[in-house]
Amino acid sequence: MTPLPPTSLIIVSRHRPAALMRALVAVAQMDHPHFEVIVVADPAAIAQLRGSAQPYKLAAFDEANISKARNIGLGLASGAVVAFLDDDAVPEPTWLSRLAAAFADSRVTAAGGFVLGRSGLSWQWRAAYIDADGFDTPFEASPTVSLHSGDAWRAVKTQGTNCAFRRDALLAIGGFDPGFAFYLDEADVNLRLAAQGGLTAVVPDAVVHHGFEASARRRADRVPTDLRQIGASLALFLARHSKNPGTIARHIADQRKRLLRHMITGALEPRDVGRLLGGLHDGITNATAPAAPLPPLRPGPLPFTPLPGTGPRPGLVLSGTAEQLATLRQKARSHSAAGEIVTLIALARGLRPHQHRFTPEGWWEQSGGRFGRSFRDGTRVSWAPADVRLAQEKAWLAKFRPISP
Repeated sequence: MTPLPPTSLIIVSRHRPAALMRALVAVAQMDHPHFEVIVVADPAAIAQLRGSAQPYKLAAFDEANISKARNIGLGLASGAVVAFLDDDAVPEPTWLSRLAAAFADSRVTAAGGFVLGRSGLSWQWRAAYIDADGFDTPFEASPTVSLHSGDAWRAVKTQGTNCAFRRDALLAIGGFDPGFAFYLDEADVNLRLAAQGGLTAVVPDAVVHHGFEASARRRADRVPTDLRQIGASLALFLARHSKNPGTIARHIADQRKRLLRHMITGALEPRDVGRLLGGLHDGITNATAPAAPLPPLRPGPLPFTPLPGTGPRPGLVLSGTAEQLATLRQKARSHSAAGEIVTLIALARGLRPHQHRFTPEGWWEQSGGRFGRSFRDGTRVSWAPADVRLAQEKAWLAKFRPISP
């Protein structure tokens, strides 16, 4: 088996300390045996982490610009591969090793995996192309790792919460463009890397759970509170990549449709739609001009600082009824502290759909009705006997993490 490349995992966070700490608990359970963790976050979060026993590389940064923050992390990275994870996301234990393994092929300069949404049991993102006009085109990816070429007009799109790049290739194109404070930042990198001839690996079994915490630009239910930066990023992206002068009008129409859907559900008031569209237009009008090309970034001088105690570890499933949940959680706490990957499945009576989440204390927990559906595209009701149902759930989870026999 080809050894995994030394990998630098970069997490950017701003004013979401609870989400960041949960992400770091999950990161410590990665089965990749040789990776370092770089956290670029607001000063309060960095101060909290300075007291940690873990050898994180830390950088304080409190500006609402994810591209600048990622470039700071890139400057601290010493691994051959740099991976990115959002602070409101939780990776499966196999995530980083599977993503990094794709770089064994020297032609690969980028890799992306699949993303599960808030329920932990429905896909938020799988595979899509991004084109020079800024539009996604989903495609059915192979169930195994697949390699894809692109060019300046179309490339495989990687999601910022589940992506990795060959460090030298990312440095050579200037990293992330600071003009993209938010939105289309990875898409810009994808097109610029593809134009250099690199391949992108789609790794379906490299899975991250992404919950969408609230931020300065959106609520926790994903309803936007400000579209100025989306407008600015759109204008910058299209100025750099698109040759179609009518594209911006299509994007404005799409944003208007999105806002109207929120208004119909009651999540926005009619006056909010006008205010948000006004901000979108302001962002477009006042966008910065693209710098083309970006100058290469220089690698930082810091030594590689791997996280101790990572690598493969045993898994354990604890199962029972909702009435037994308190006892099961006590067991989960004990086994997790002992270094096991713990999955707790506690089902109640009824048909309630399942939820699957990672707890801040370090174990996975699935809840729902005894006969309720788990994965969202599955049958609404499952009449399987209890032992058969448990075996089905374990078989699904075993694709992504160690599961006890």
